[in-house]
Amino acid sequence: MLQQRTLKSLTRAVGVGLHSGQRVELTLRPAAPDTGIVFRRVDLPQPVEIPVSATAVTDTRLASTLSAGGDPGAPRVHTVEHLMSACAGLGLDNLYVDITADEVPILDGSAASFVYLLQSAGIELQNAPKRFVRITRPVEVREGEGATLKWARLEPYHGYKLSFEIEFNHPAVDQTGRQVVFDFASGRYSRDIARARTFGFTKDVEMMRSRGLGLGGSMDNAIVVDDYRVLNADGLRYDDEFVKHKILDAIGDLYLIGKPLLAAYSAYRSGHALNNKLLRAVLADASCYEIVSFEDEKRAPQGFALPAVAW
Repeated sequence: MLQQRTLKSLTRAVGVGLHSGQRVELTLRPAAPDTGIVFRRVDLPQPVEIPVSATAVTDTRLASTLSAGGDPGAPRVHTVEHLMSACAGLGLDNLYVDITADEVPILDGSAASFVYLLQSAGIELQNAPKRFVRITRPVEVREGEGATLKWARLEPYHGYKLSFEIEFNHPAVDQTGRQVVFDFASGRYSRDIARARTFGFTKDVEMMRSRGLGLGGSMDNAIVVDDYRVLNADGLRYDDEFVKHKILDAIGDLYLIGKPLLAAYSAYRSGHALNNKLLRAVLADASCYEIVSFEDEKRAPQGFALPAVAW
């Protein structure tokens, strides 16, 4: 049986929110089989649980935000995608995420710190079958046309692979790789994807801060780009770090469906909003998917039965 996974022990981190700039403490705790991933706002007078689901996403401006019960006025947690990406990359099914503010700490701007935290706590197999959302026919969402066109698609595939293409018409971005394909069968999420950092443009900083966003951003947790070049003294971690971060985000956004996907995802200029729109389109049509598990591990797609390896 291909089994569900949780943590062996709890682990903690302290950091700041990318957009709020607030100090936040994060505690990751084991959870029972079939719990899923559940955020807990423990800073409130009465702690509030916010289970991960595609329909709990209530804001997608520059990050994915979850609200309790999918109610925009309810307690919420911002910027969940990097932690969710790490959970998907390590195959974690069940986890409690206790948080002392309304935003997950940005740490180094990638998923690498979360991968390290989760691996340091240890991954434990549970006596319950791992359940997948298997896409059974293509689903696509599109917005705009011509120069504003963007789209995202899920198609049937025995495994999980992602293809992403960006187009920023910016000299610093254009001279790096603009398209990347990543297949989970490689088992190289931690090495090839997790270290890609979020990025921002200096021309957008004033606009973002006037909207109360990006208040915790710095060159310690983001790639910063002016009109011509990358300003970070240490440069890029990957030659194609910009598009790899978009894949990292997509992995986190898509894991908000609550279970790992068996599908081929492809996208052009997609983002948090379109990724969530794609998940909602899947869930709106029961003929698009089915829930499956693998009693015989050998019949599962390559990569999912592997232990969560380090770098």
